[in-house]
Parts: sequence; C-alpha cells; structure tokens
Amino acid sequence: MQELSVSDRSAAEEARIAILSVIVEDLASAPSVNAHLSEYGAYIVGRMGIPYRGKGVSVLSVVLDAPPPVTNALTGKLGKLHGVTAKALFSKF
Repeated sequence: MQELSVSDRSAAEEARIAILSVIVEDLASAPSVNAHLSEYGAYIVGRMGIPYRGKGVSVLSVVLDAPPPVTNALTGKLGKLHGVTAKALFSKF
C-alpha cells in the first residue's frame, strides 16, 4: 500500500477517529516527538501531555481524525524513536 502524504486529505480510505498513546522514556527524544506531531498537525484533534517526573517519563494522548494509513505512519515514526513507545486504538466508525 502506498504511503499517503500528510497533506493529502482526500485519501481513498475514510478518516477514522483514533487515540494515539505515547510514552517517552528518553526525554532527549521529546523534540523529535513534537516535530512528528507537528508534521501531522492537520489530523490532530487534540493532545494532552503529562510529565510524570517521579518516573522520569512523559505520557501523551493524541486524538486523531485521519485515514488509518496516516495514523499508522505517525505511530510507526514515533515508535522508531529511541526511548519512545507508541500505540494506536481506532474507533469503529
């Protein structure tokens, strides 16, 4: 399947609401996380970041309204960063 461009809002697949959960264990990766999120900003409905100082991690929840390949591309890019775990949960509609 061809990867869809972030700027291509007329994707063949229907957009679905998804929540992207991100745990940043290596805080040096935070600027890269933010850069990827900015790149996909057109699809982000909202985001919440919680710095858990006691554990030295940051936890993010990102709500997306995007075609599944776009959500999967962002999830994959984040998950490849050092010290970052990312998982997506999709709505049924």
